[in-house]
Amino acid sequence: MEKTSFTGYQKLVIAILALTQFSVVLDFMVLSPLGDELIKTMSLTTKQFGIVVAAYSISAGLSGFLTAGFADSFDRKKLLLFFYIGFIFGTLFCGLATNYYYLVIARFITGIFGGVIGSISMAIVADIFALQQRGRVMGFLQMGFGASQVMGIPISLALANVFNWKAPFFLIVGIASVIWILIFIKVKPIREHLAIKKDHSAFQHIVRTLSNKNYHLGFLAAVFLSMGGFLIMPWGSTFSRNNLHVTKEQLPILFMIVGIFTLIIMPLFGKLSDKINKVKLFTISTTWMVIMVLIYTNLHDVPFWIVIVANLLMMMGVMTRIIPSNTLITALPEMQDRGAFMSIYSSLQYLSGGIAAVVGGLIIHQKTKSSPLENFNILGIVMIFIALICVVLIFKVNKVVQAKNLKENS
Repeated sequence: MEKTSFTGYQKLVIAILALTQFSVVLDFMVLSPLGDELIKTMSLTTKQFGIVVAAYSISAGLSGFLTAGFADSFDRKKLLLFFYIGFIFGTLFCGLATNYYYLVIARFITGIFGGVIGSISMAIVADIFALQQRGRVMGFLQMGFGASQVMGIPISLALANVFNWKAPFFLIVGIASVIWILIFIKVKPIREHLAIKKDHSAFQHIVRTLSNKNYHLGFLAAVFLSMGGFLIMPWGSTFSRNNLHVTKEQLPILFMIVGIFTLIIMPLFGKLSDKINKVKLFTISTTWMVIMVLIYTNLHDVPFWIVIVANLLMMMGVMTRIIPSNTLITALPEMQDRGAFMSIYSSLQYLSGGIAAVVGGLIIHQKTKSSPLENFNILGIVMIFIALICVVLIFKVNKVVQAKNLKENS
């Protein structure tokens, strides 16, 4: 029987990677709750705000492709430290932005560095943890999302209400600086993949990874998994404020409650993912999400408690899909390709997400800065269609993983 319990060092790595995830997710997610204030303060159109969101995603995607070739040629710890410090400076520039164009450039810079951190973390997880452990690890890492909503976003919104929208970015810079020091001091070098002989250049490594037919399903899944979320996520606060009439003071409460719920449920689903069929879990979660997206995107002026319940139930479907899908996809690449694979995978997620954010900004309309969003329900329908495609793709990914495991064990 394979050992599935964590060592003390593995627990430390999980904690540090979860904290890293917390800061990066907070930096990315804080734009959504700040969206309504940004649109009003900078007099942005929905199209312009979509571009602000897309700037990070597109630059992150391009950066991932550029780093994919040498992602497996360096100590993963050093690679993480380099890109994380760049992320910190990019976030600082966001806080110093004075106009729309400056903010777009700052988000682009942040994306160049921040977009690679997730793929490096995933490669580290694949190197340090056995497949039988990764479901739980993914569950703990996804707690970074919940923690960002429980603590990060409510505090950020409170700071924004007291000062202005820039304050949350300065908060993230302070948090991330402490985490960078922890990585530098506590994480051991991760070099095992360097022992595998490579007889090709960085460019050839990218081409070889892209040309591997077993990886294509994972890359395609990245595109559709990301597009669905990015279609409606950036408009969460604007929809809540202008369509559902959630007050400025209620918005932090909404995000905090959803975050607490996520923080509790993600580790539970991580354990569940290690015990039952991952495709079945993904399908159940997707079915639940489809139902709730259909309900949520058609809500109008309802009591605040209904807004909270609808958000909780929808996010349960959205977030619990991530664990089984990521667990299966990380099992696709060979050890010598993991860094490149995860960089390309992350790049495709960001690029497709950026495109989806721009498309979402074109589909929905807002007549004035305080009027309701129009066509939000259409975004929900498109998201549902994409979610159904994801079920088919994950089913096929699972078949490839099973064949790979059978070959390795024979």
